[in-house]
Amino acid sequence: MTPLMFKDAFWGSEFTCHAGYDAVIHRLQDGRQVCKDVEELLKMRALAEEKYGKELVSIAHKAGGHSEIGTLNTSFQQLKAQIENIGNFHIHISDILKEEVKKIETFRERQKEQRKKFQSIMDKVQKKKVSLYKKTMESKKNYELRYREAEEVEQGAEKMIPSSKNPDKIRHKAKQCRQTANEAEKLYFTNIVLLESVRQDWEETHKSTSESYEEVRTTLEQCDITADINCFIEMKSTGRRPPDPILFESCYQAEASGNTNGQTPFEERGNGTMGRSDMKETSLLLRSDFPLTTTVNIDEDSLQNSQSALTFADEFSLSDTPSAENSDEGYAPLPGPLNAASLATTLPEDSYVALYEYTAQEGDELSVSRGDIVRVLERGEDGWWKVDRNGLAGLVPGNYLGKI
Repeated sequence: MTPLMFKDAFWGSEFTCHAGYDAVIHRLQDGRQVCKDVEELLKMRALAEEKYGKELVSIAHKAGGHSEIGTLNTSFQQLKAQIENIGNFHIHISDILKEEVKKIETFRERQKEQRKKFQSIMDKVQKKKVSLYKKTMESKKNYELRYREAEEVEQGAEKMIPSSKNPDKIRHKAKQCRQTANEAEKLYFTNIVLLESVRQDWEETHKSTSESYEEVRTTLEQCDITADINCFIEMKSTGRRPPDPILFESCYQAEASGNTNGQTPFEERGNGTMGRSDMKETSLLLRSDFPLTTTVNIDEDSLQNSQSALTFADEFSLSDTPSAENSDEGYAPLPGPLNAASLATTLPEDSYVALYEYTAQEGDELSVSRGDIVRVLERGEDGWWKVDRNGLAGLVPGNYLGKI
């Protein structure tokens, strides 16, 4: 039987839908209840075995027959000895069952702590994704509204200028509306880029968390692991692929084909606005931290002359080469193949690189940033590794690290 994987079966078509993850969490809670039920069953069986064994031992001790002689006395004493042995055997079985109950309790509590840690990480990532999604949708609505207002003002101004006594005032108003629309467009595009980064972080966290949850069942002995997991996935599966990213939708693309002369009367170059006559279709190849799957129209002259646009271009570099300056403000890009090869020749064999940022939540944990180089001191069976970073030691999730 081909094993199915949690990470491939619990996606949703909606961007903010977490039904698949909720199904896995609900299953873990059901499994915790089953552990409690097994504990109760074994406890009752242990009490019954202990009671029965003690009664047999008591019967053997109370039995008489001391006045009998000869071979009959020998047989009677042998019978009492066997009854006492059987009683002691049942008491021993009771002790074994009690030990098994303790093991199940330890297993259940350990899984509870593991679930809380991973659930806490997932909850934070999901809340961040939903919050940024709402912010992005609001900026999109504002962008579309400002764009329509700018179009209406420019069209009205074009008709009013020939008969107006103060055409400069009309031009200024139209220019302000266009600048407001351009600022709304930049904000919308920025939120789209940030949302894509959060979406990728959530997707990777979802996969790693699902893989950790999937290992829970493999610790139970004498179970058909593949059959149980396949049965659960087939019953509760919510989707085979993650939701598509939210793409930047430029209003200028829709207007490009309808513009007969390719110009608007009140567009000026070098003033930080993005007029239609200056628009060029440019495919922005973002760095590996924020990969988008669509091309975006950006005013090249506006980005060069506007201070805010320059800041934006510096924040999301168009170069594929990782920048060390980004390490203090966000996820630092991981070293490329050539850098990894050079690091491998100079660093110890137990050196790893942090694939994701992690903030310590307990006193024995260690905070790491994406791209940090750490040395693994101990690999815990529960998935938490003890590492050393610049003389500081603590625990981090092992699936957050990658071998150099």
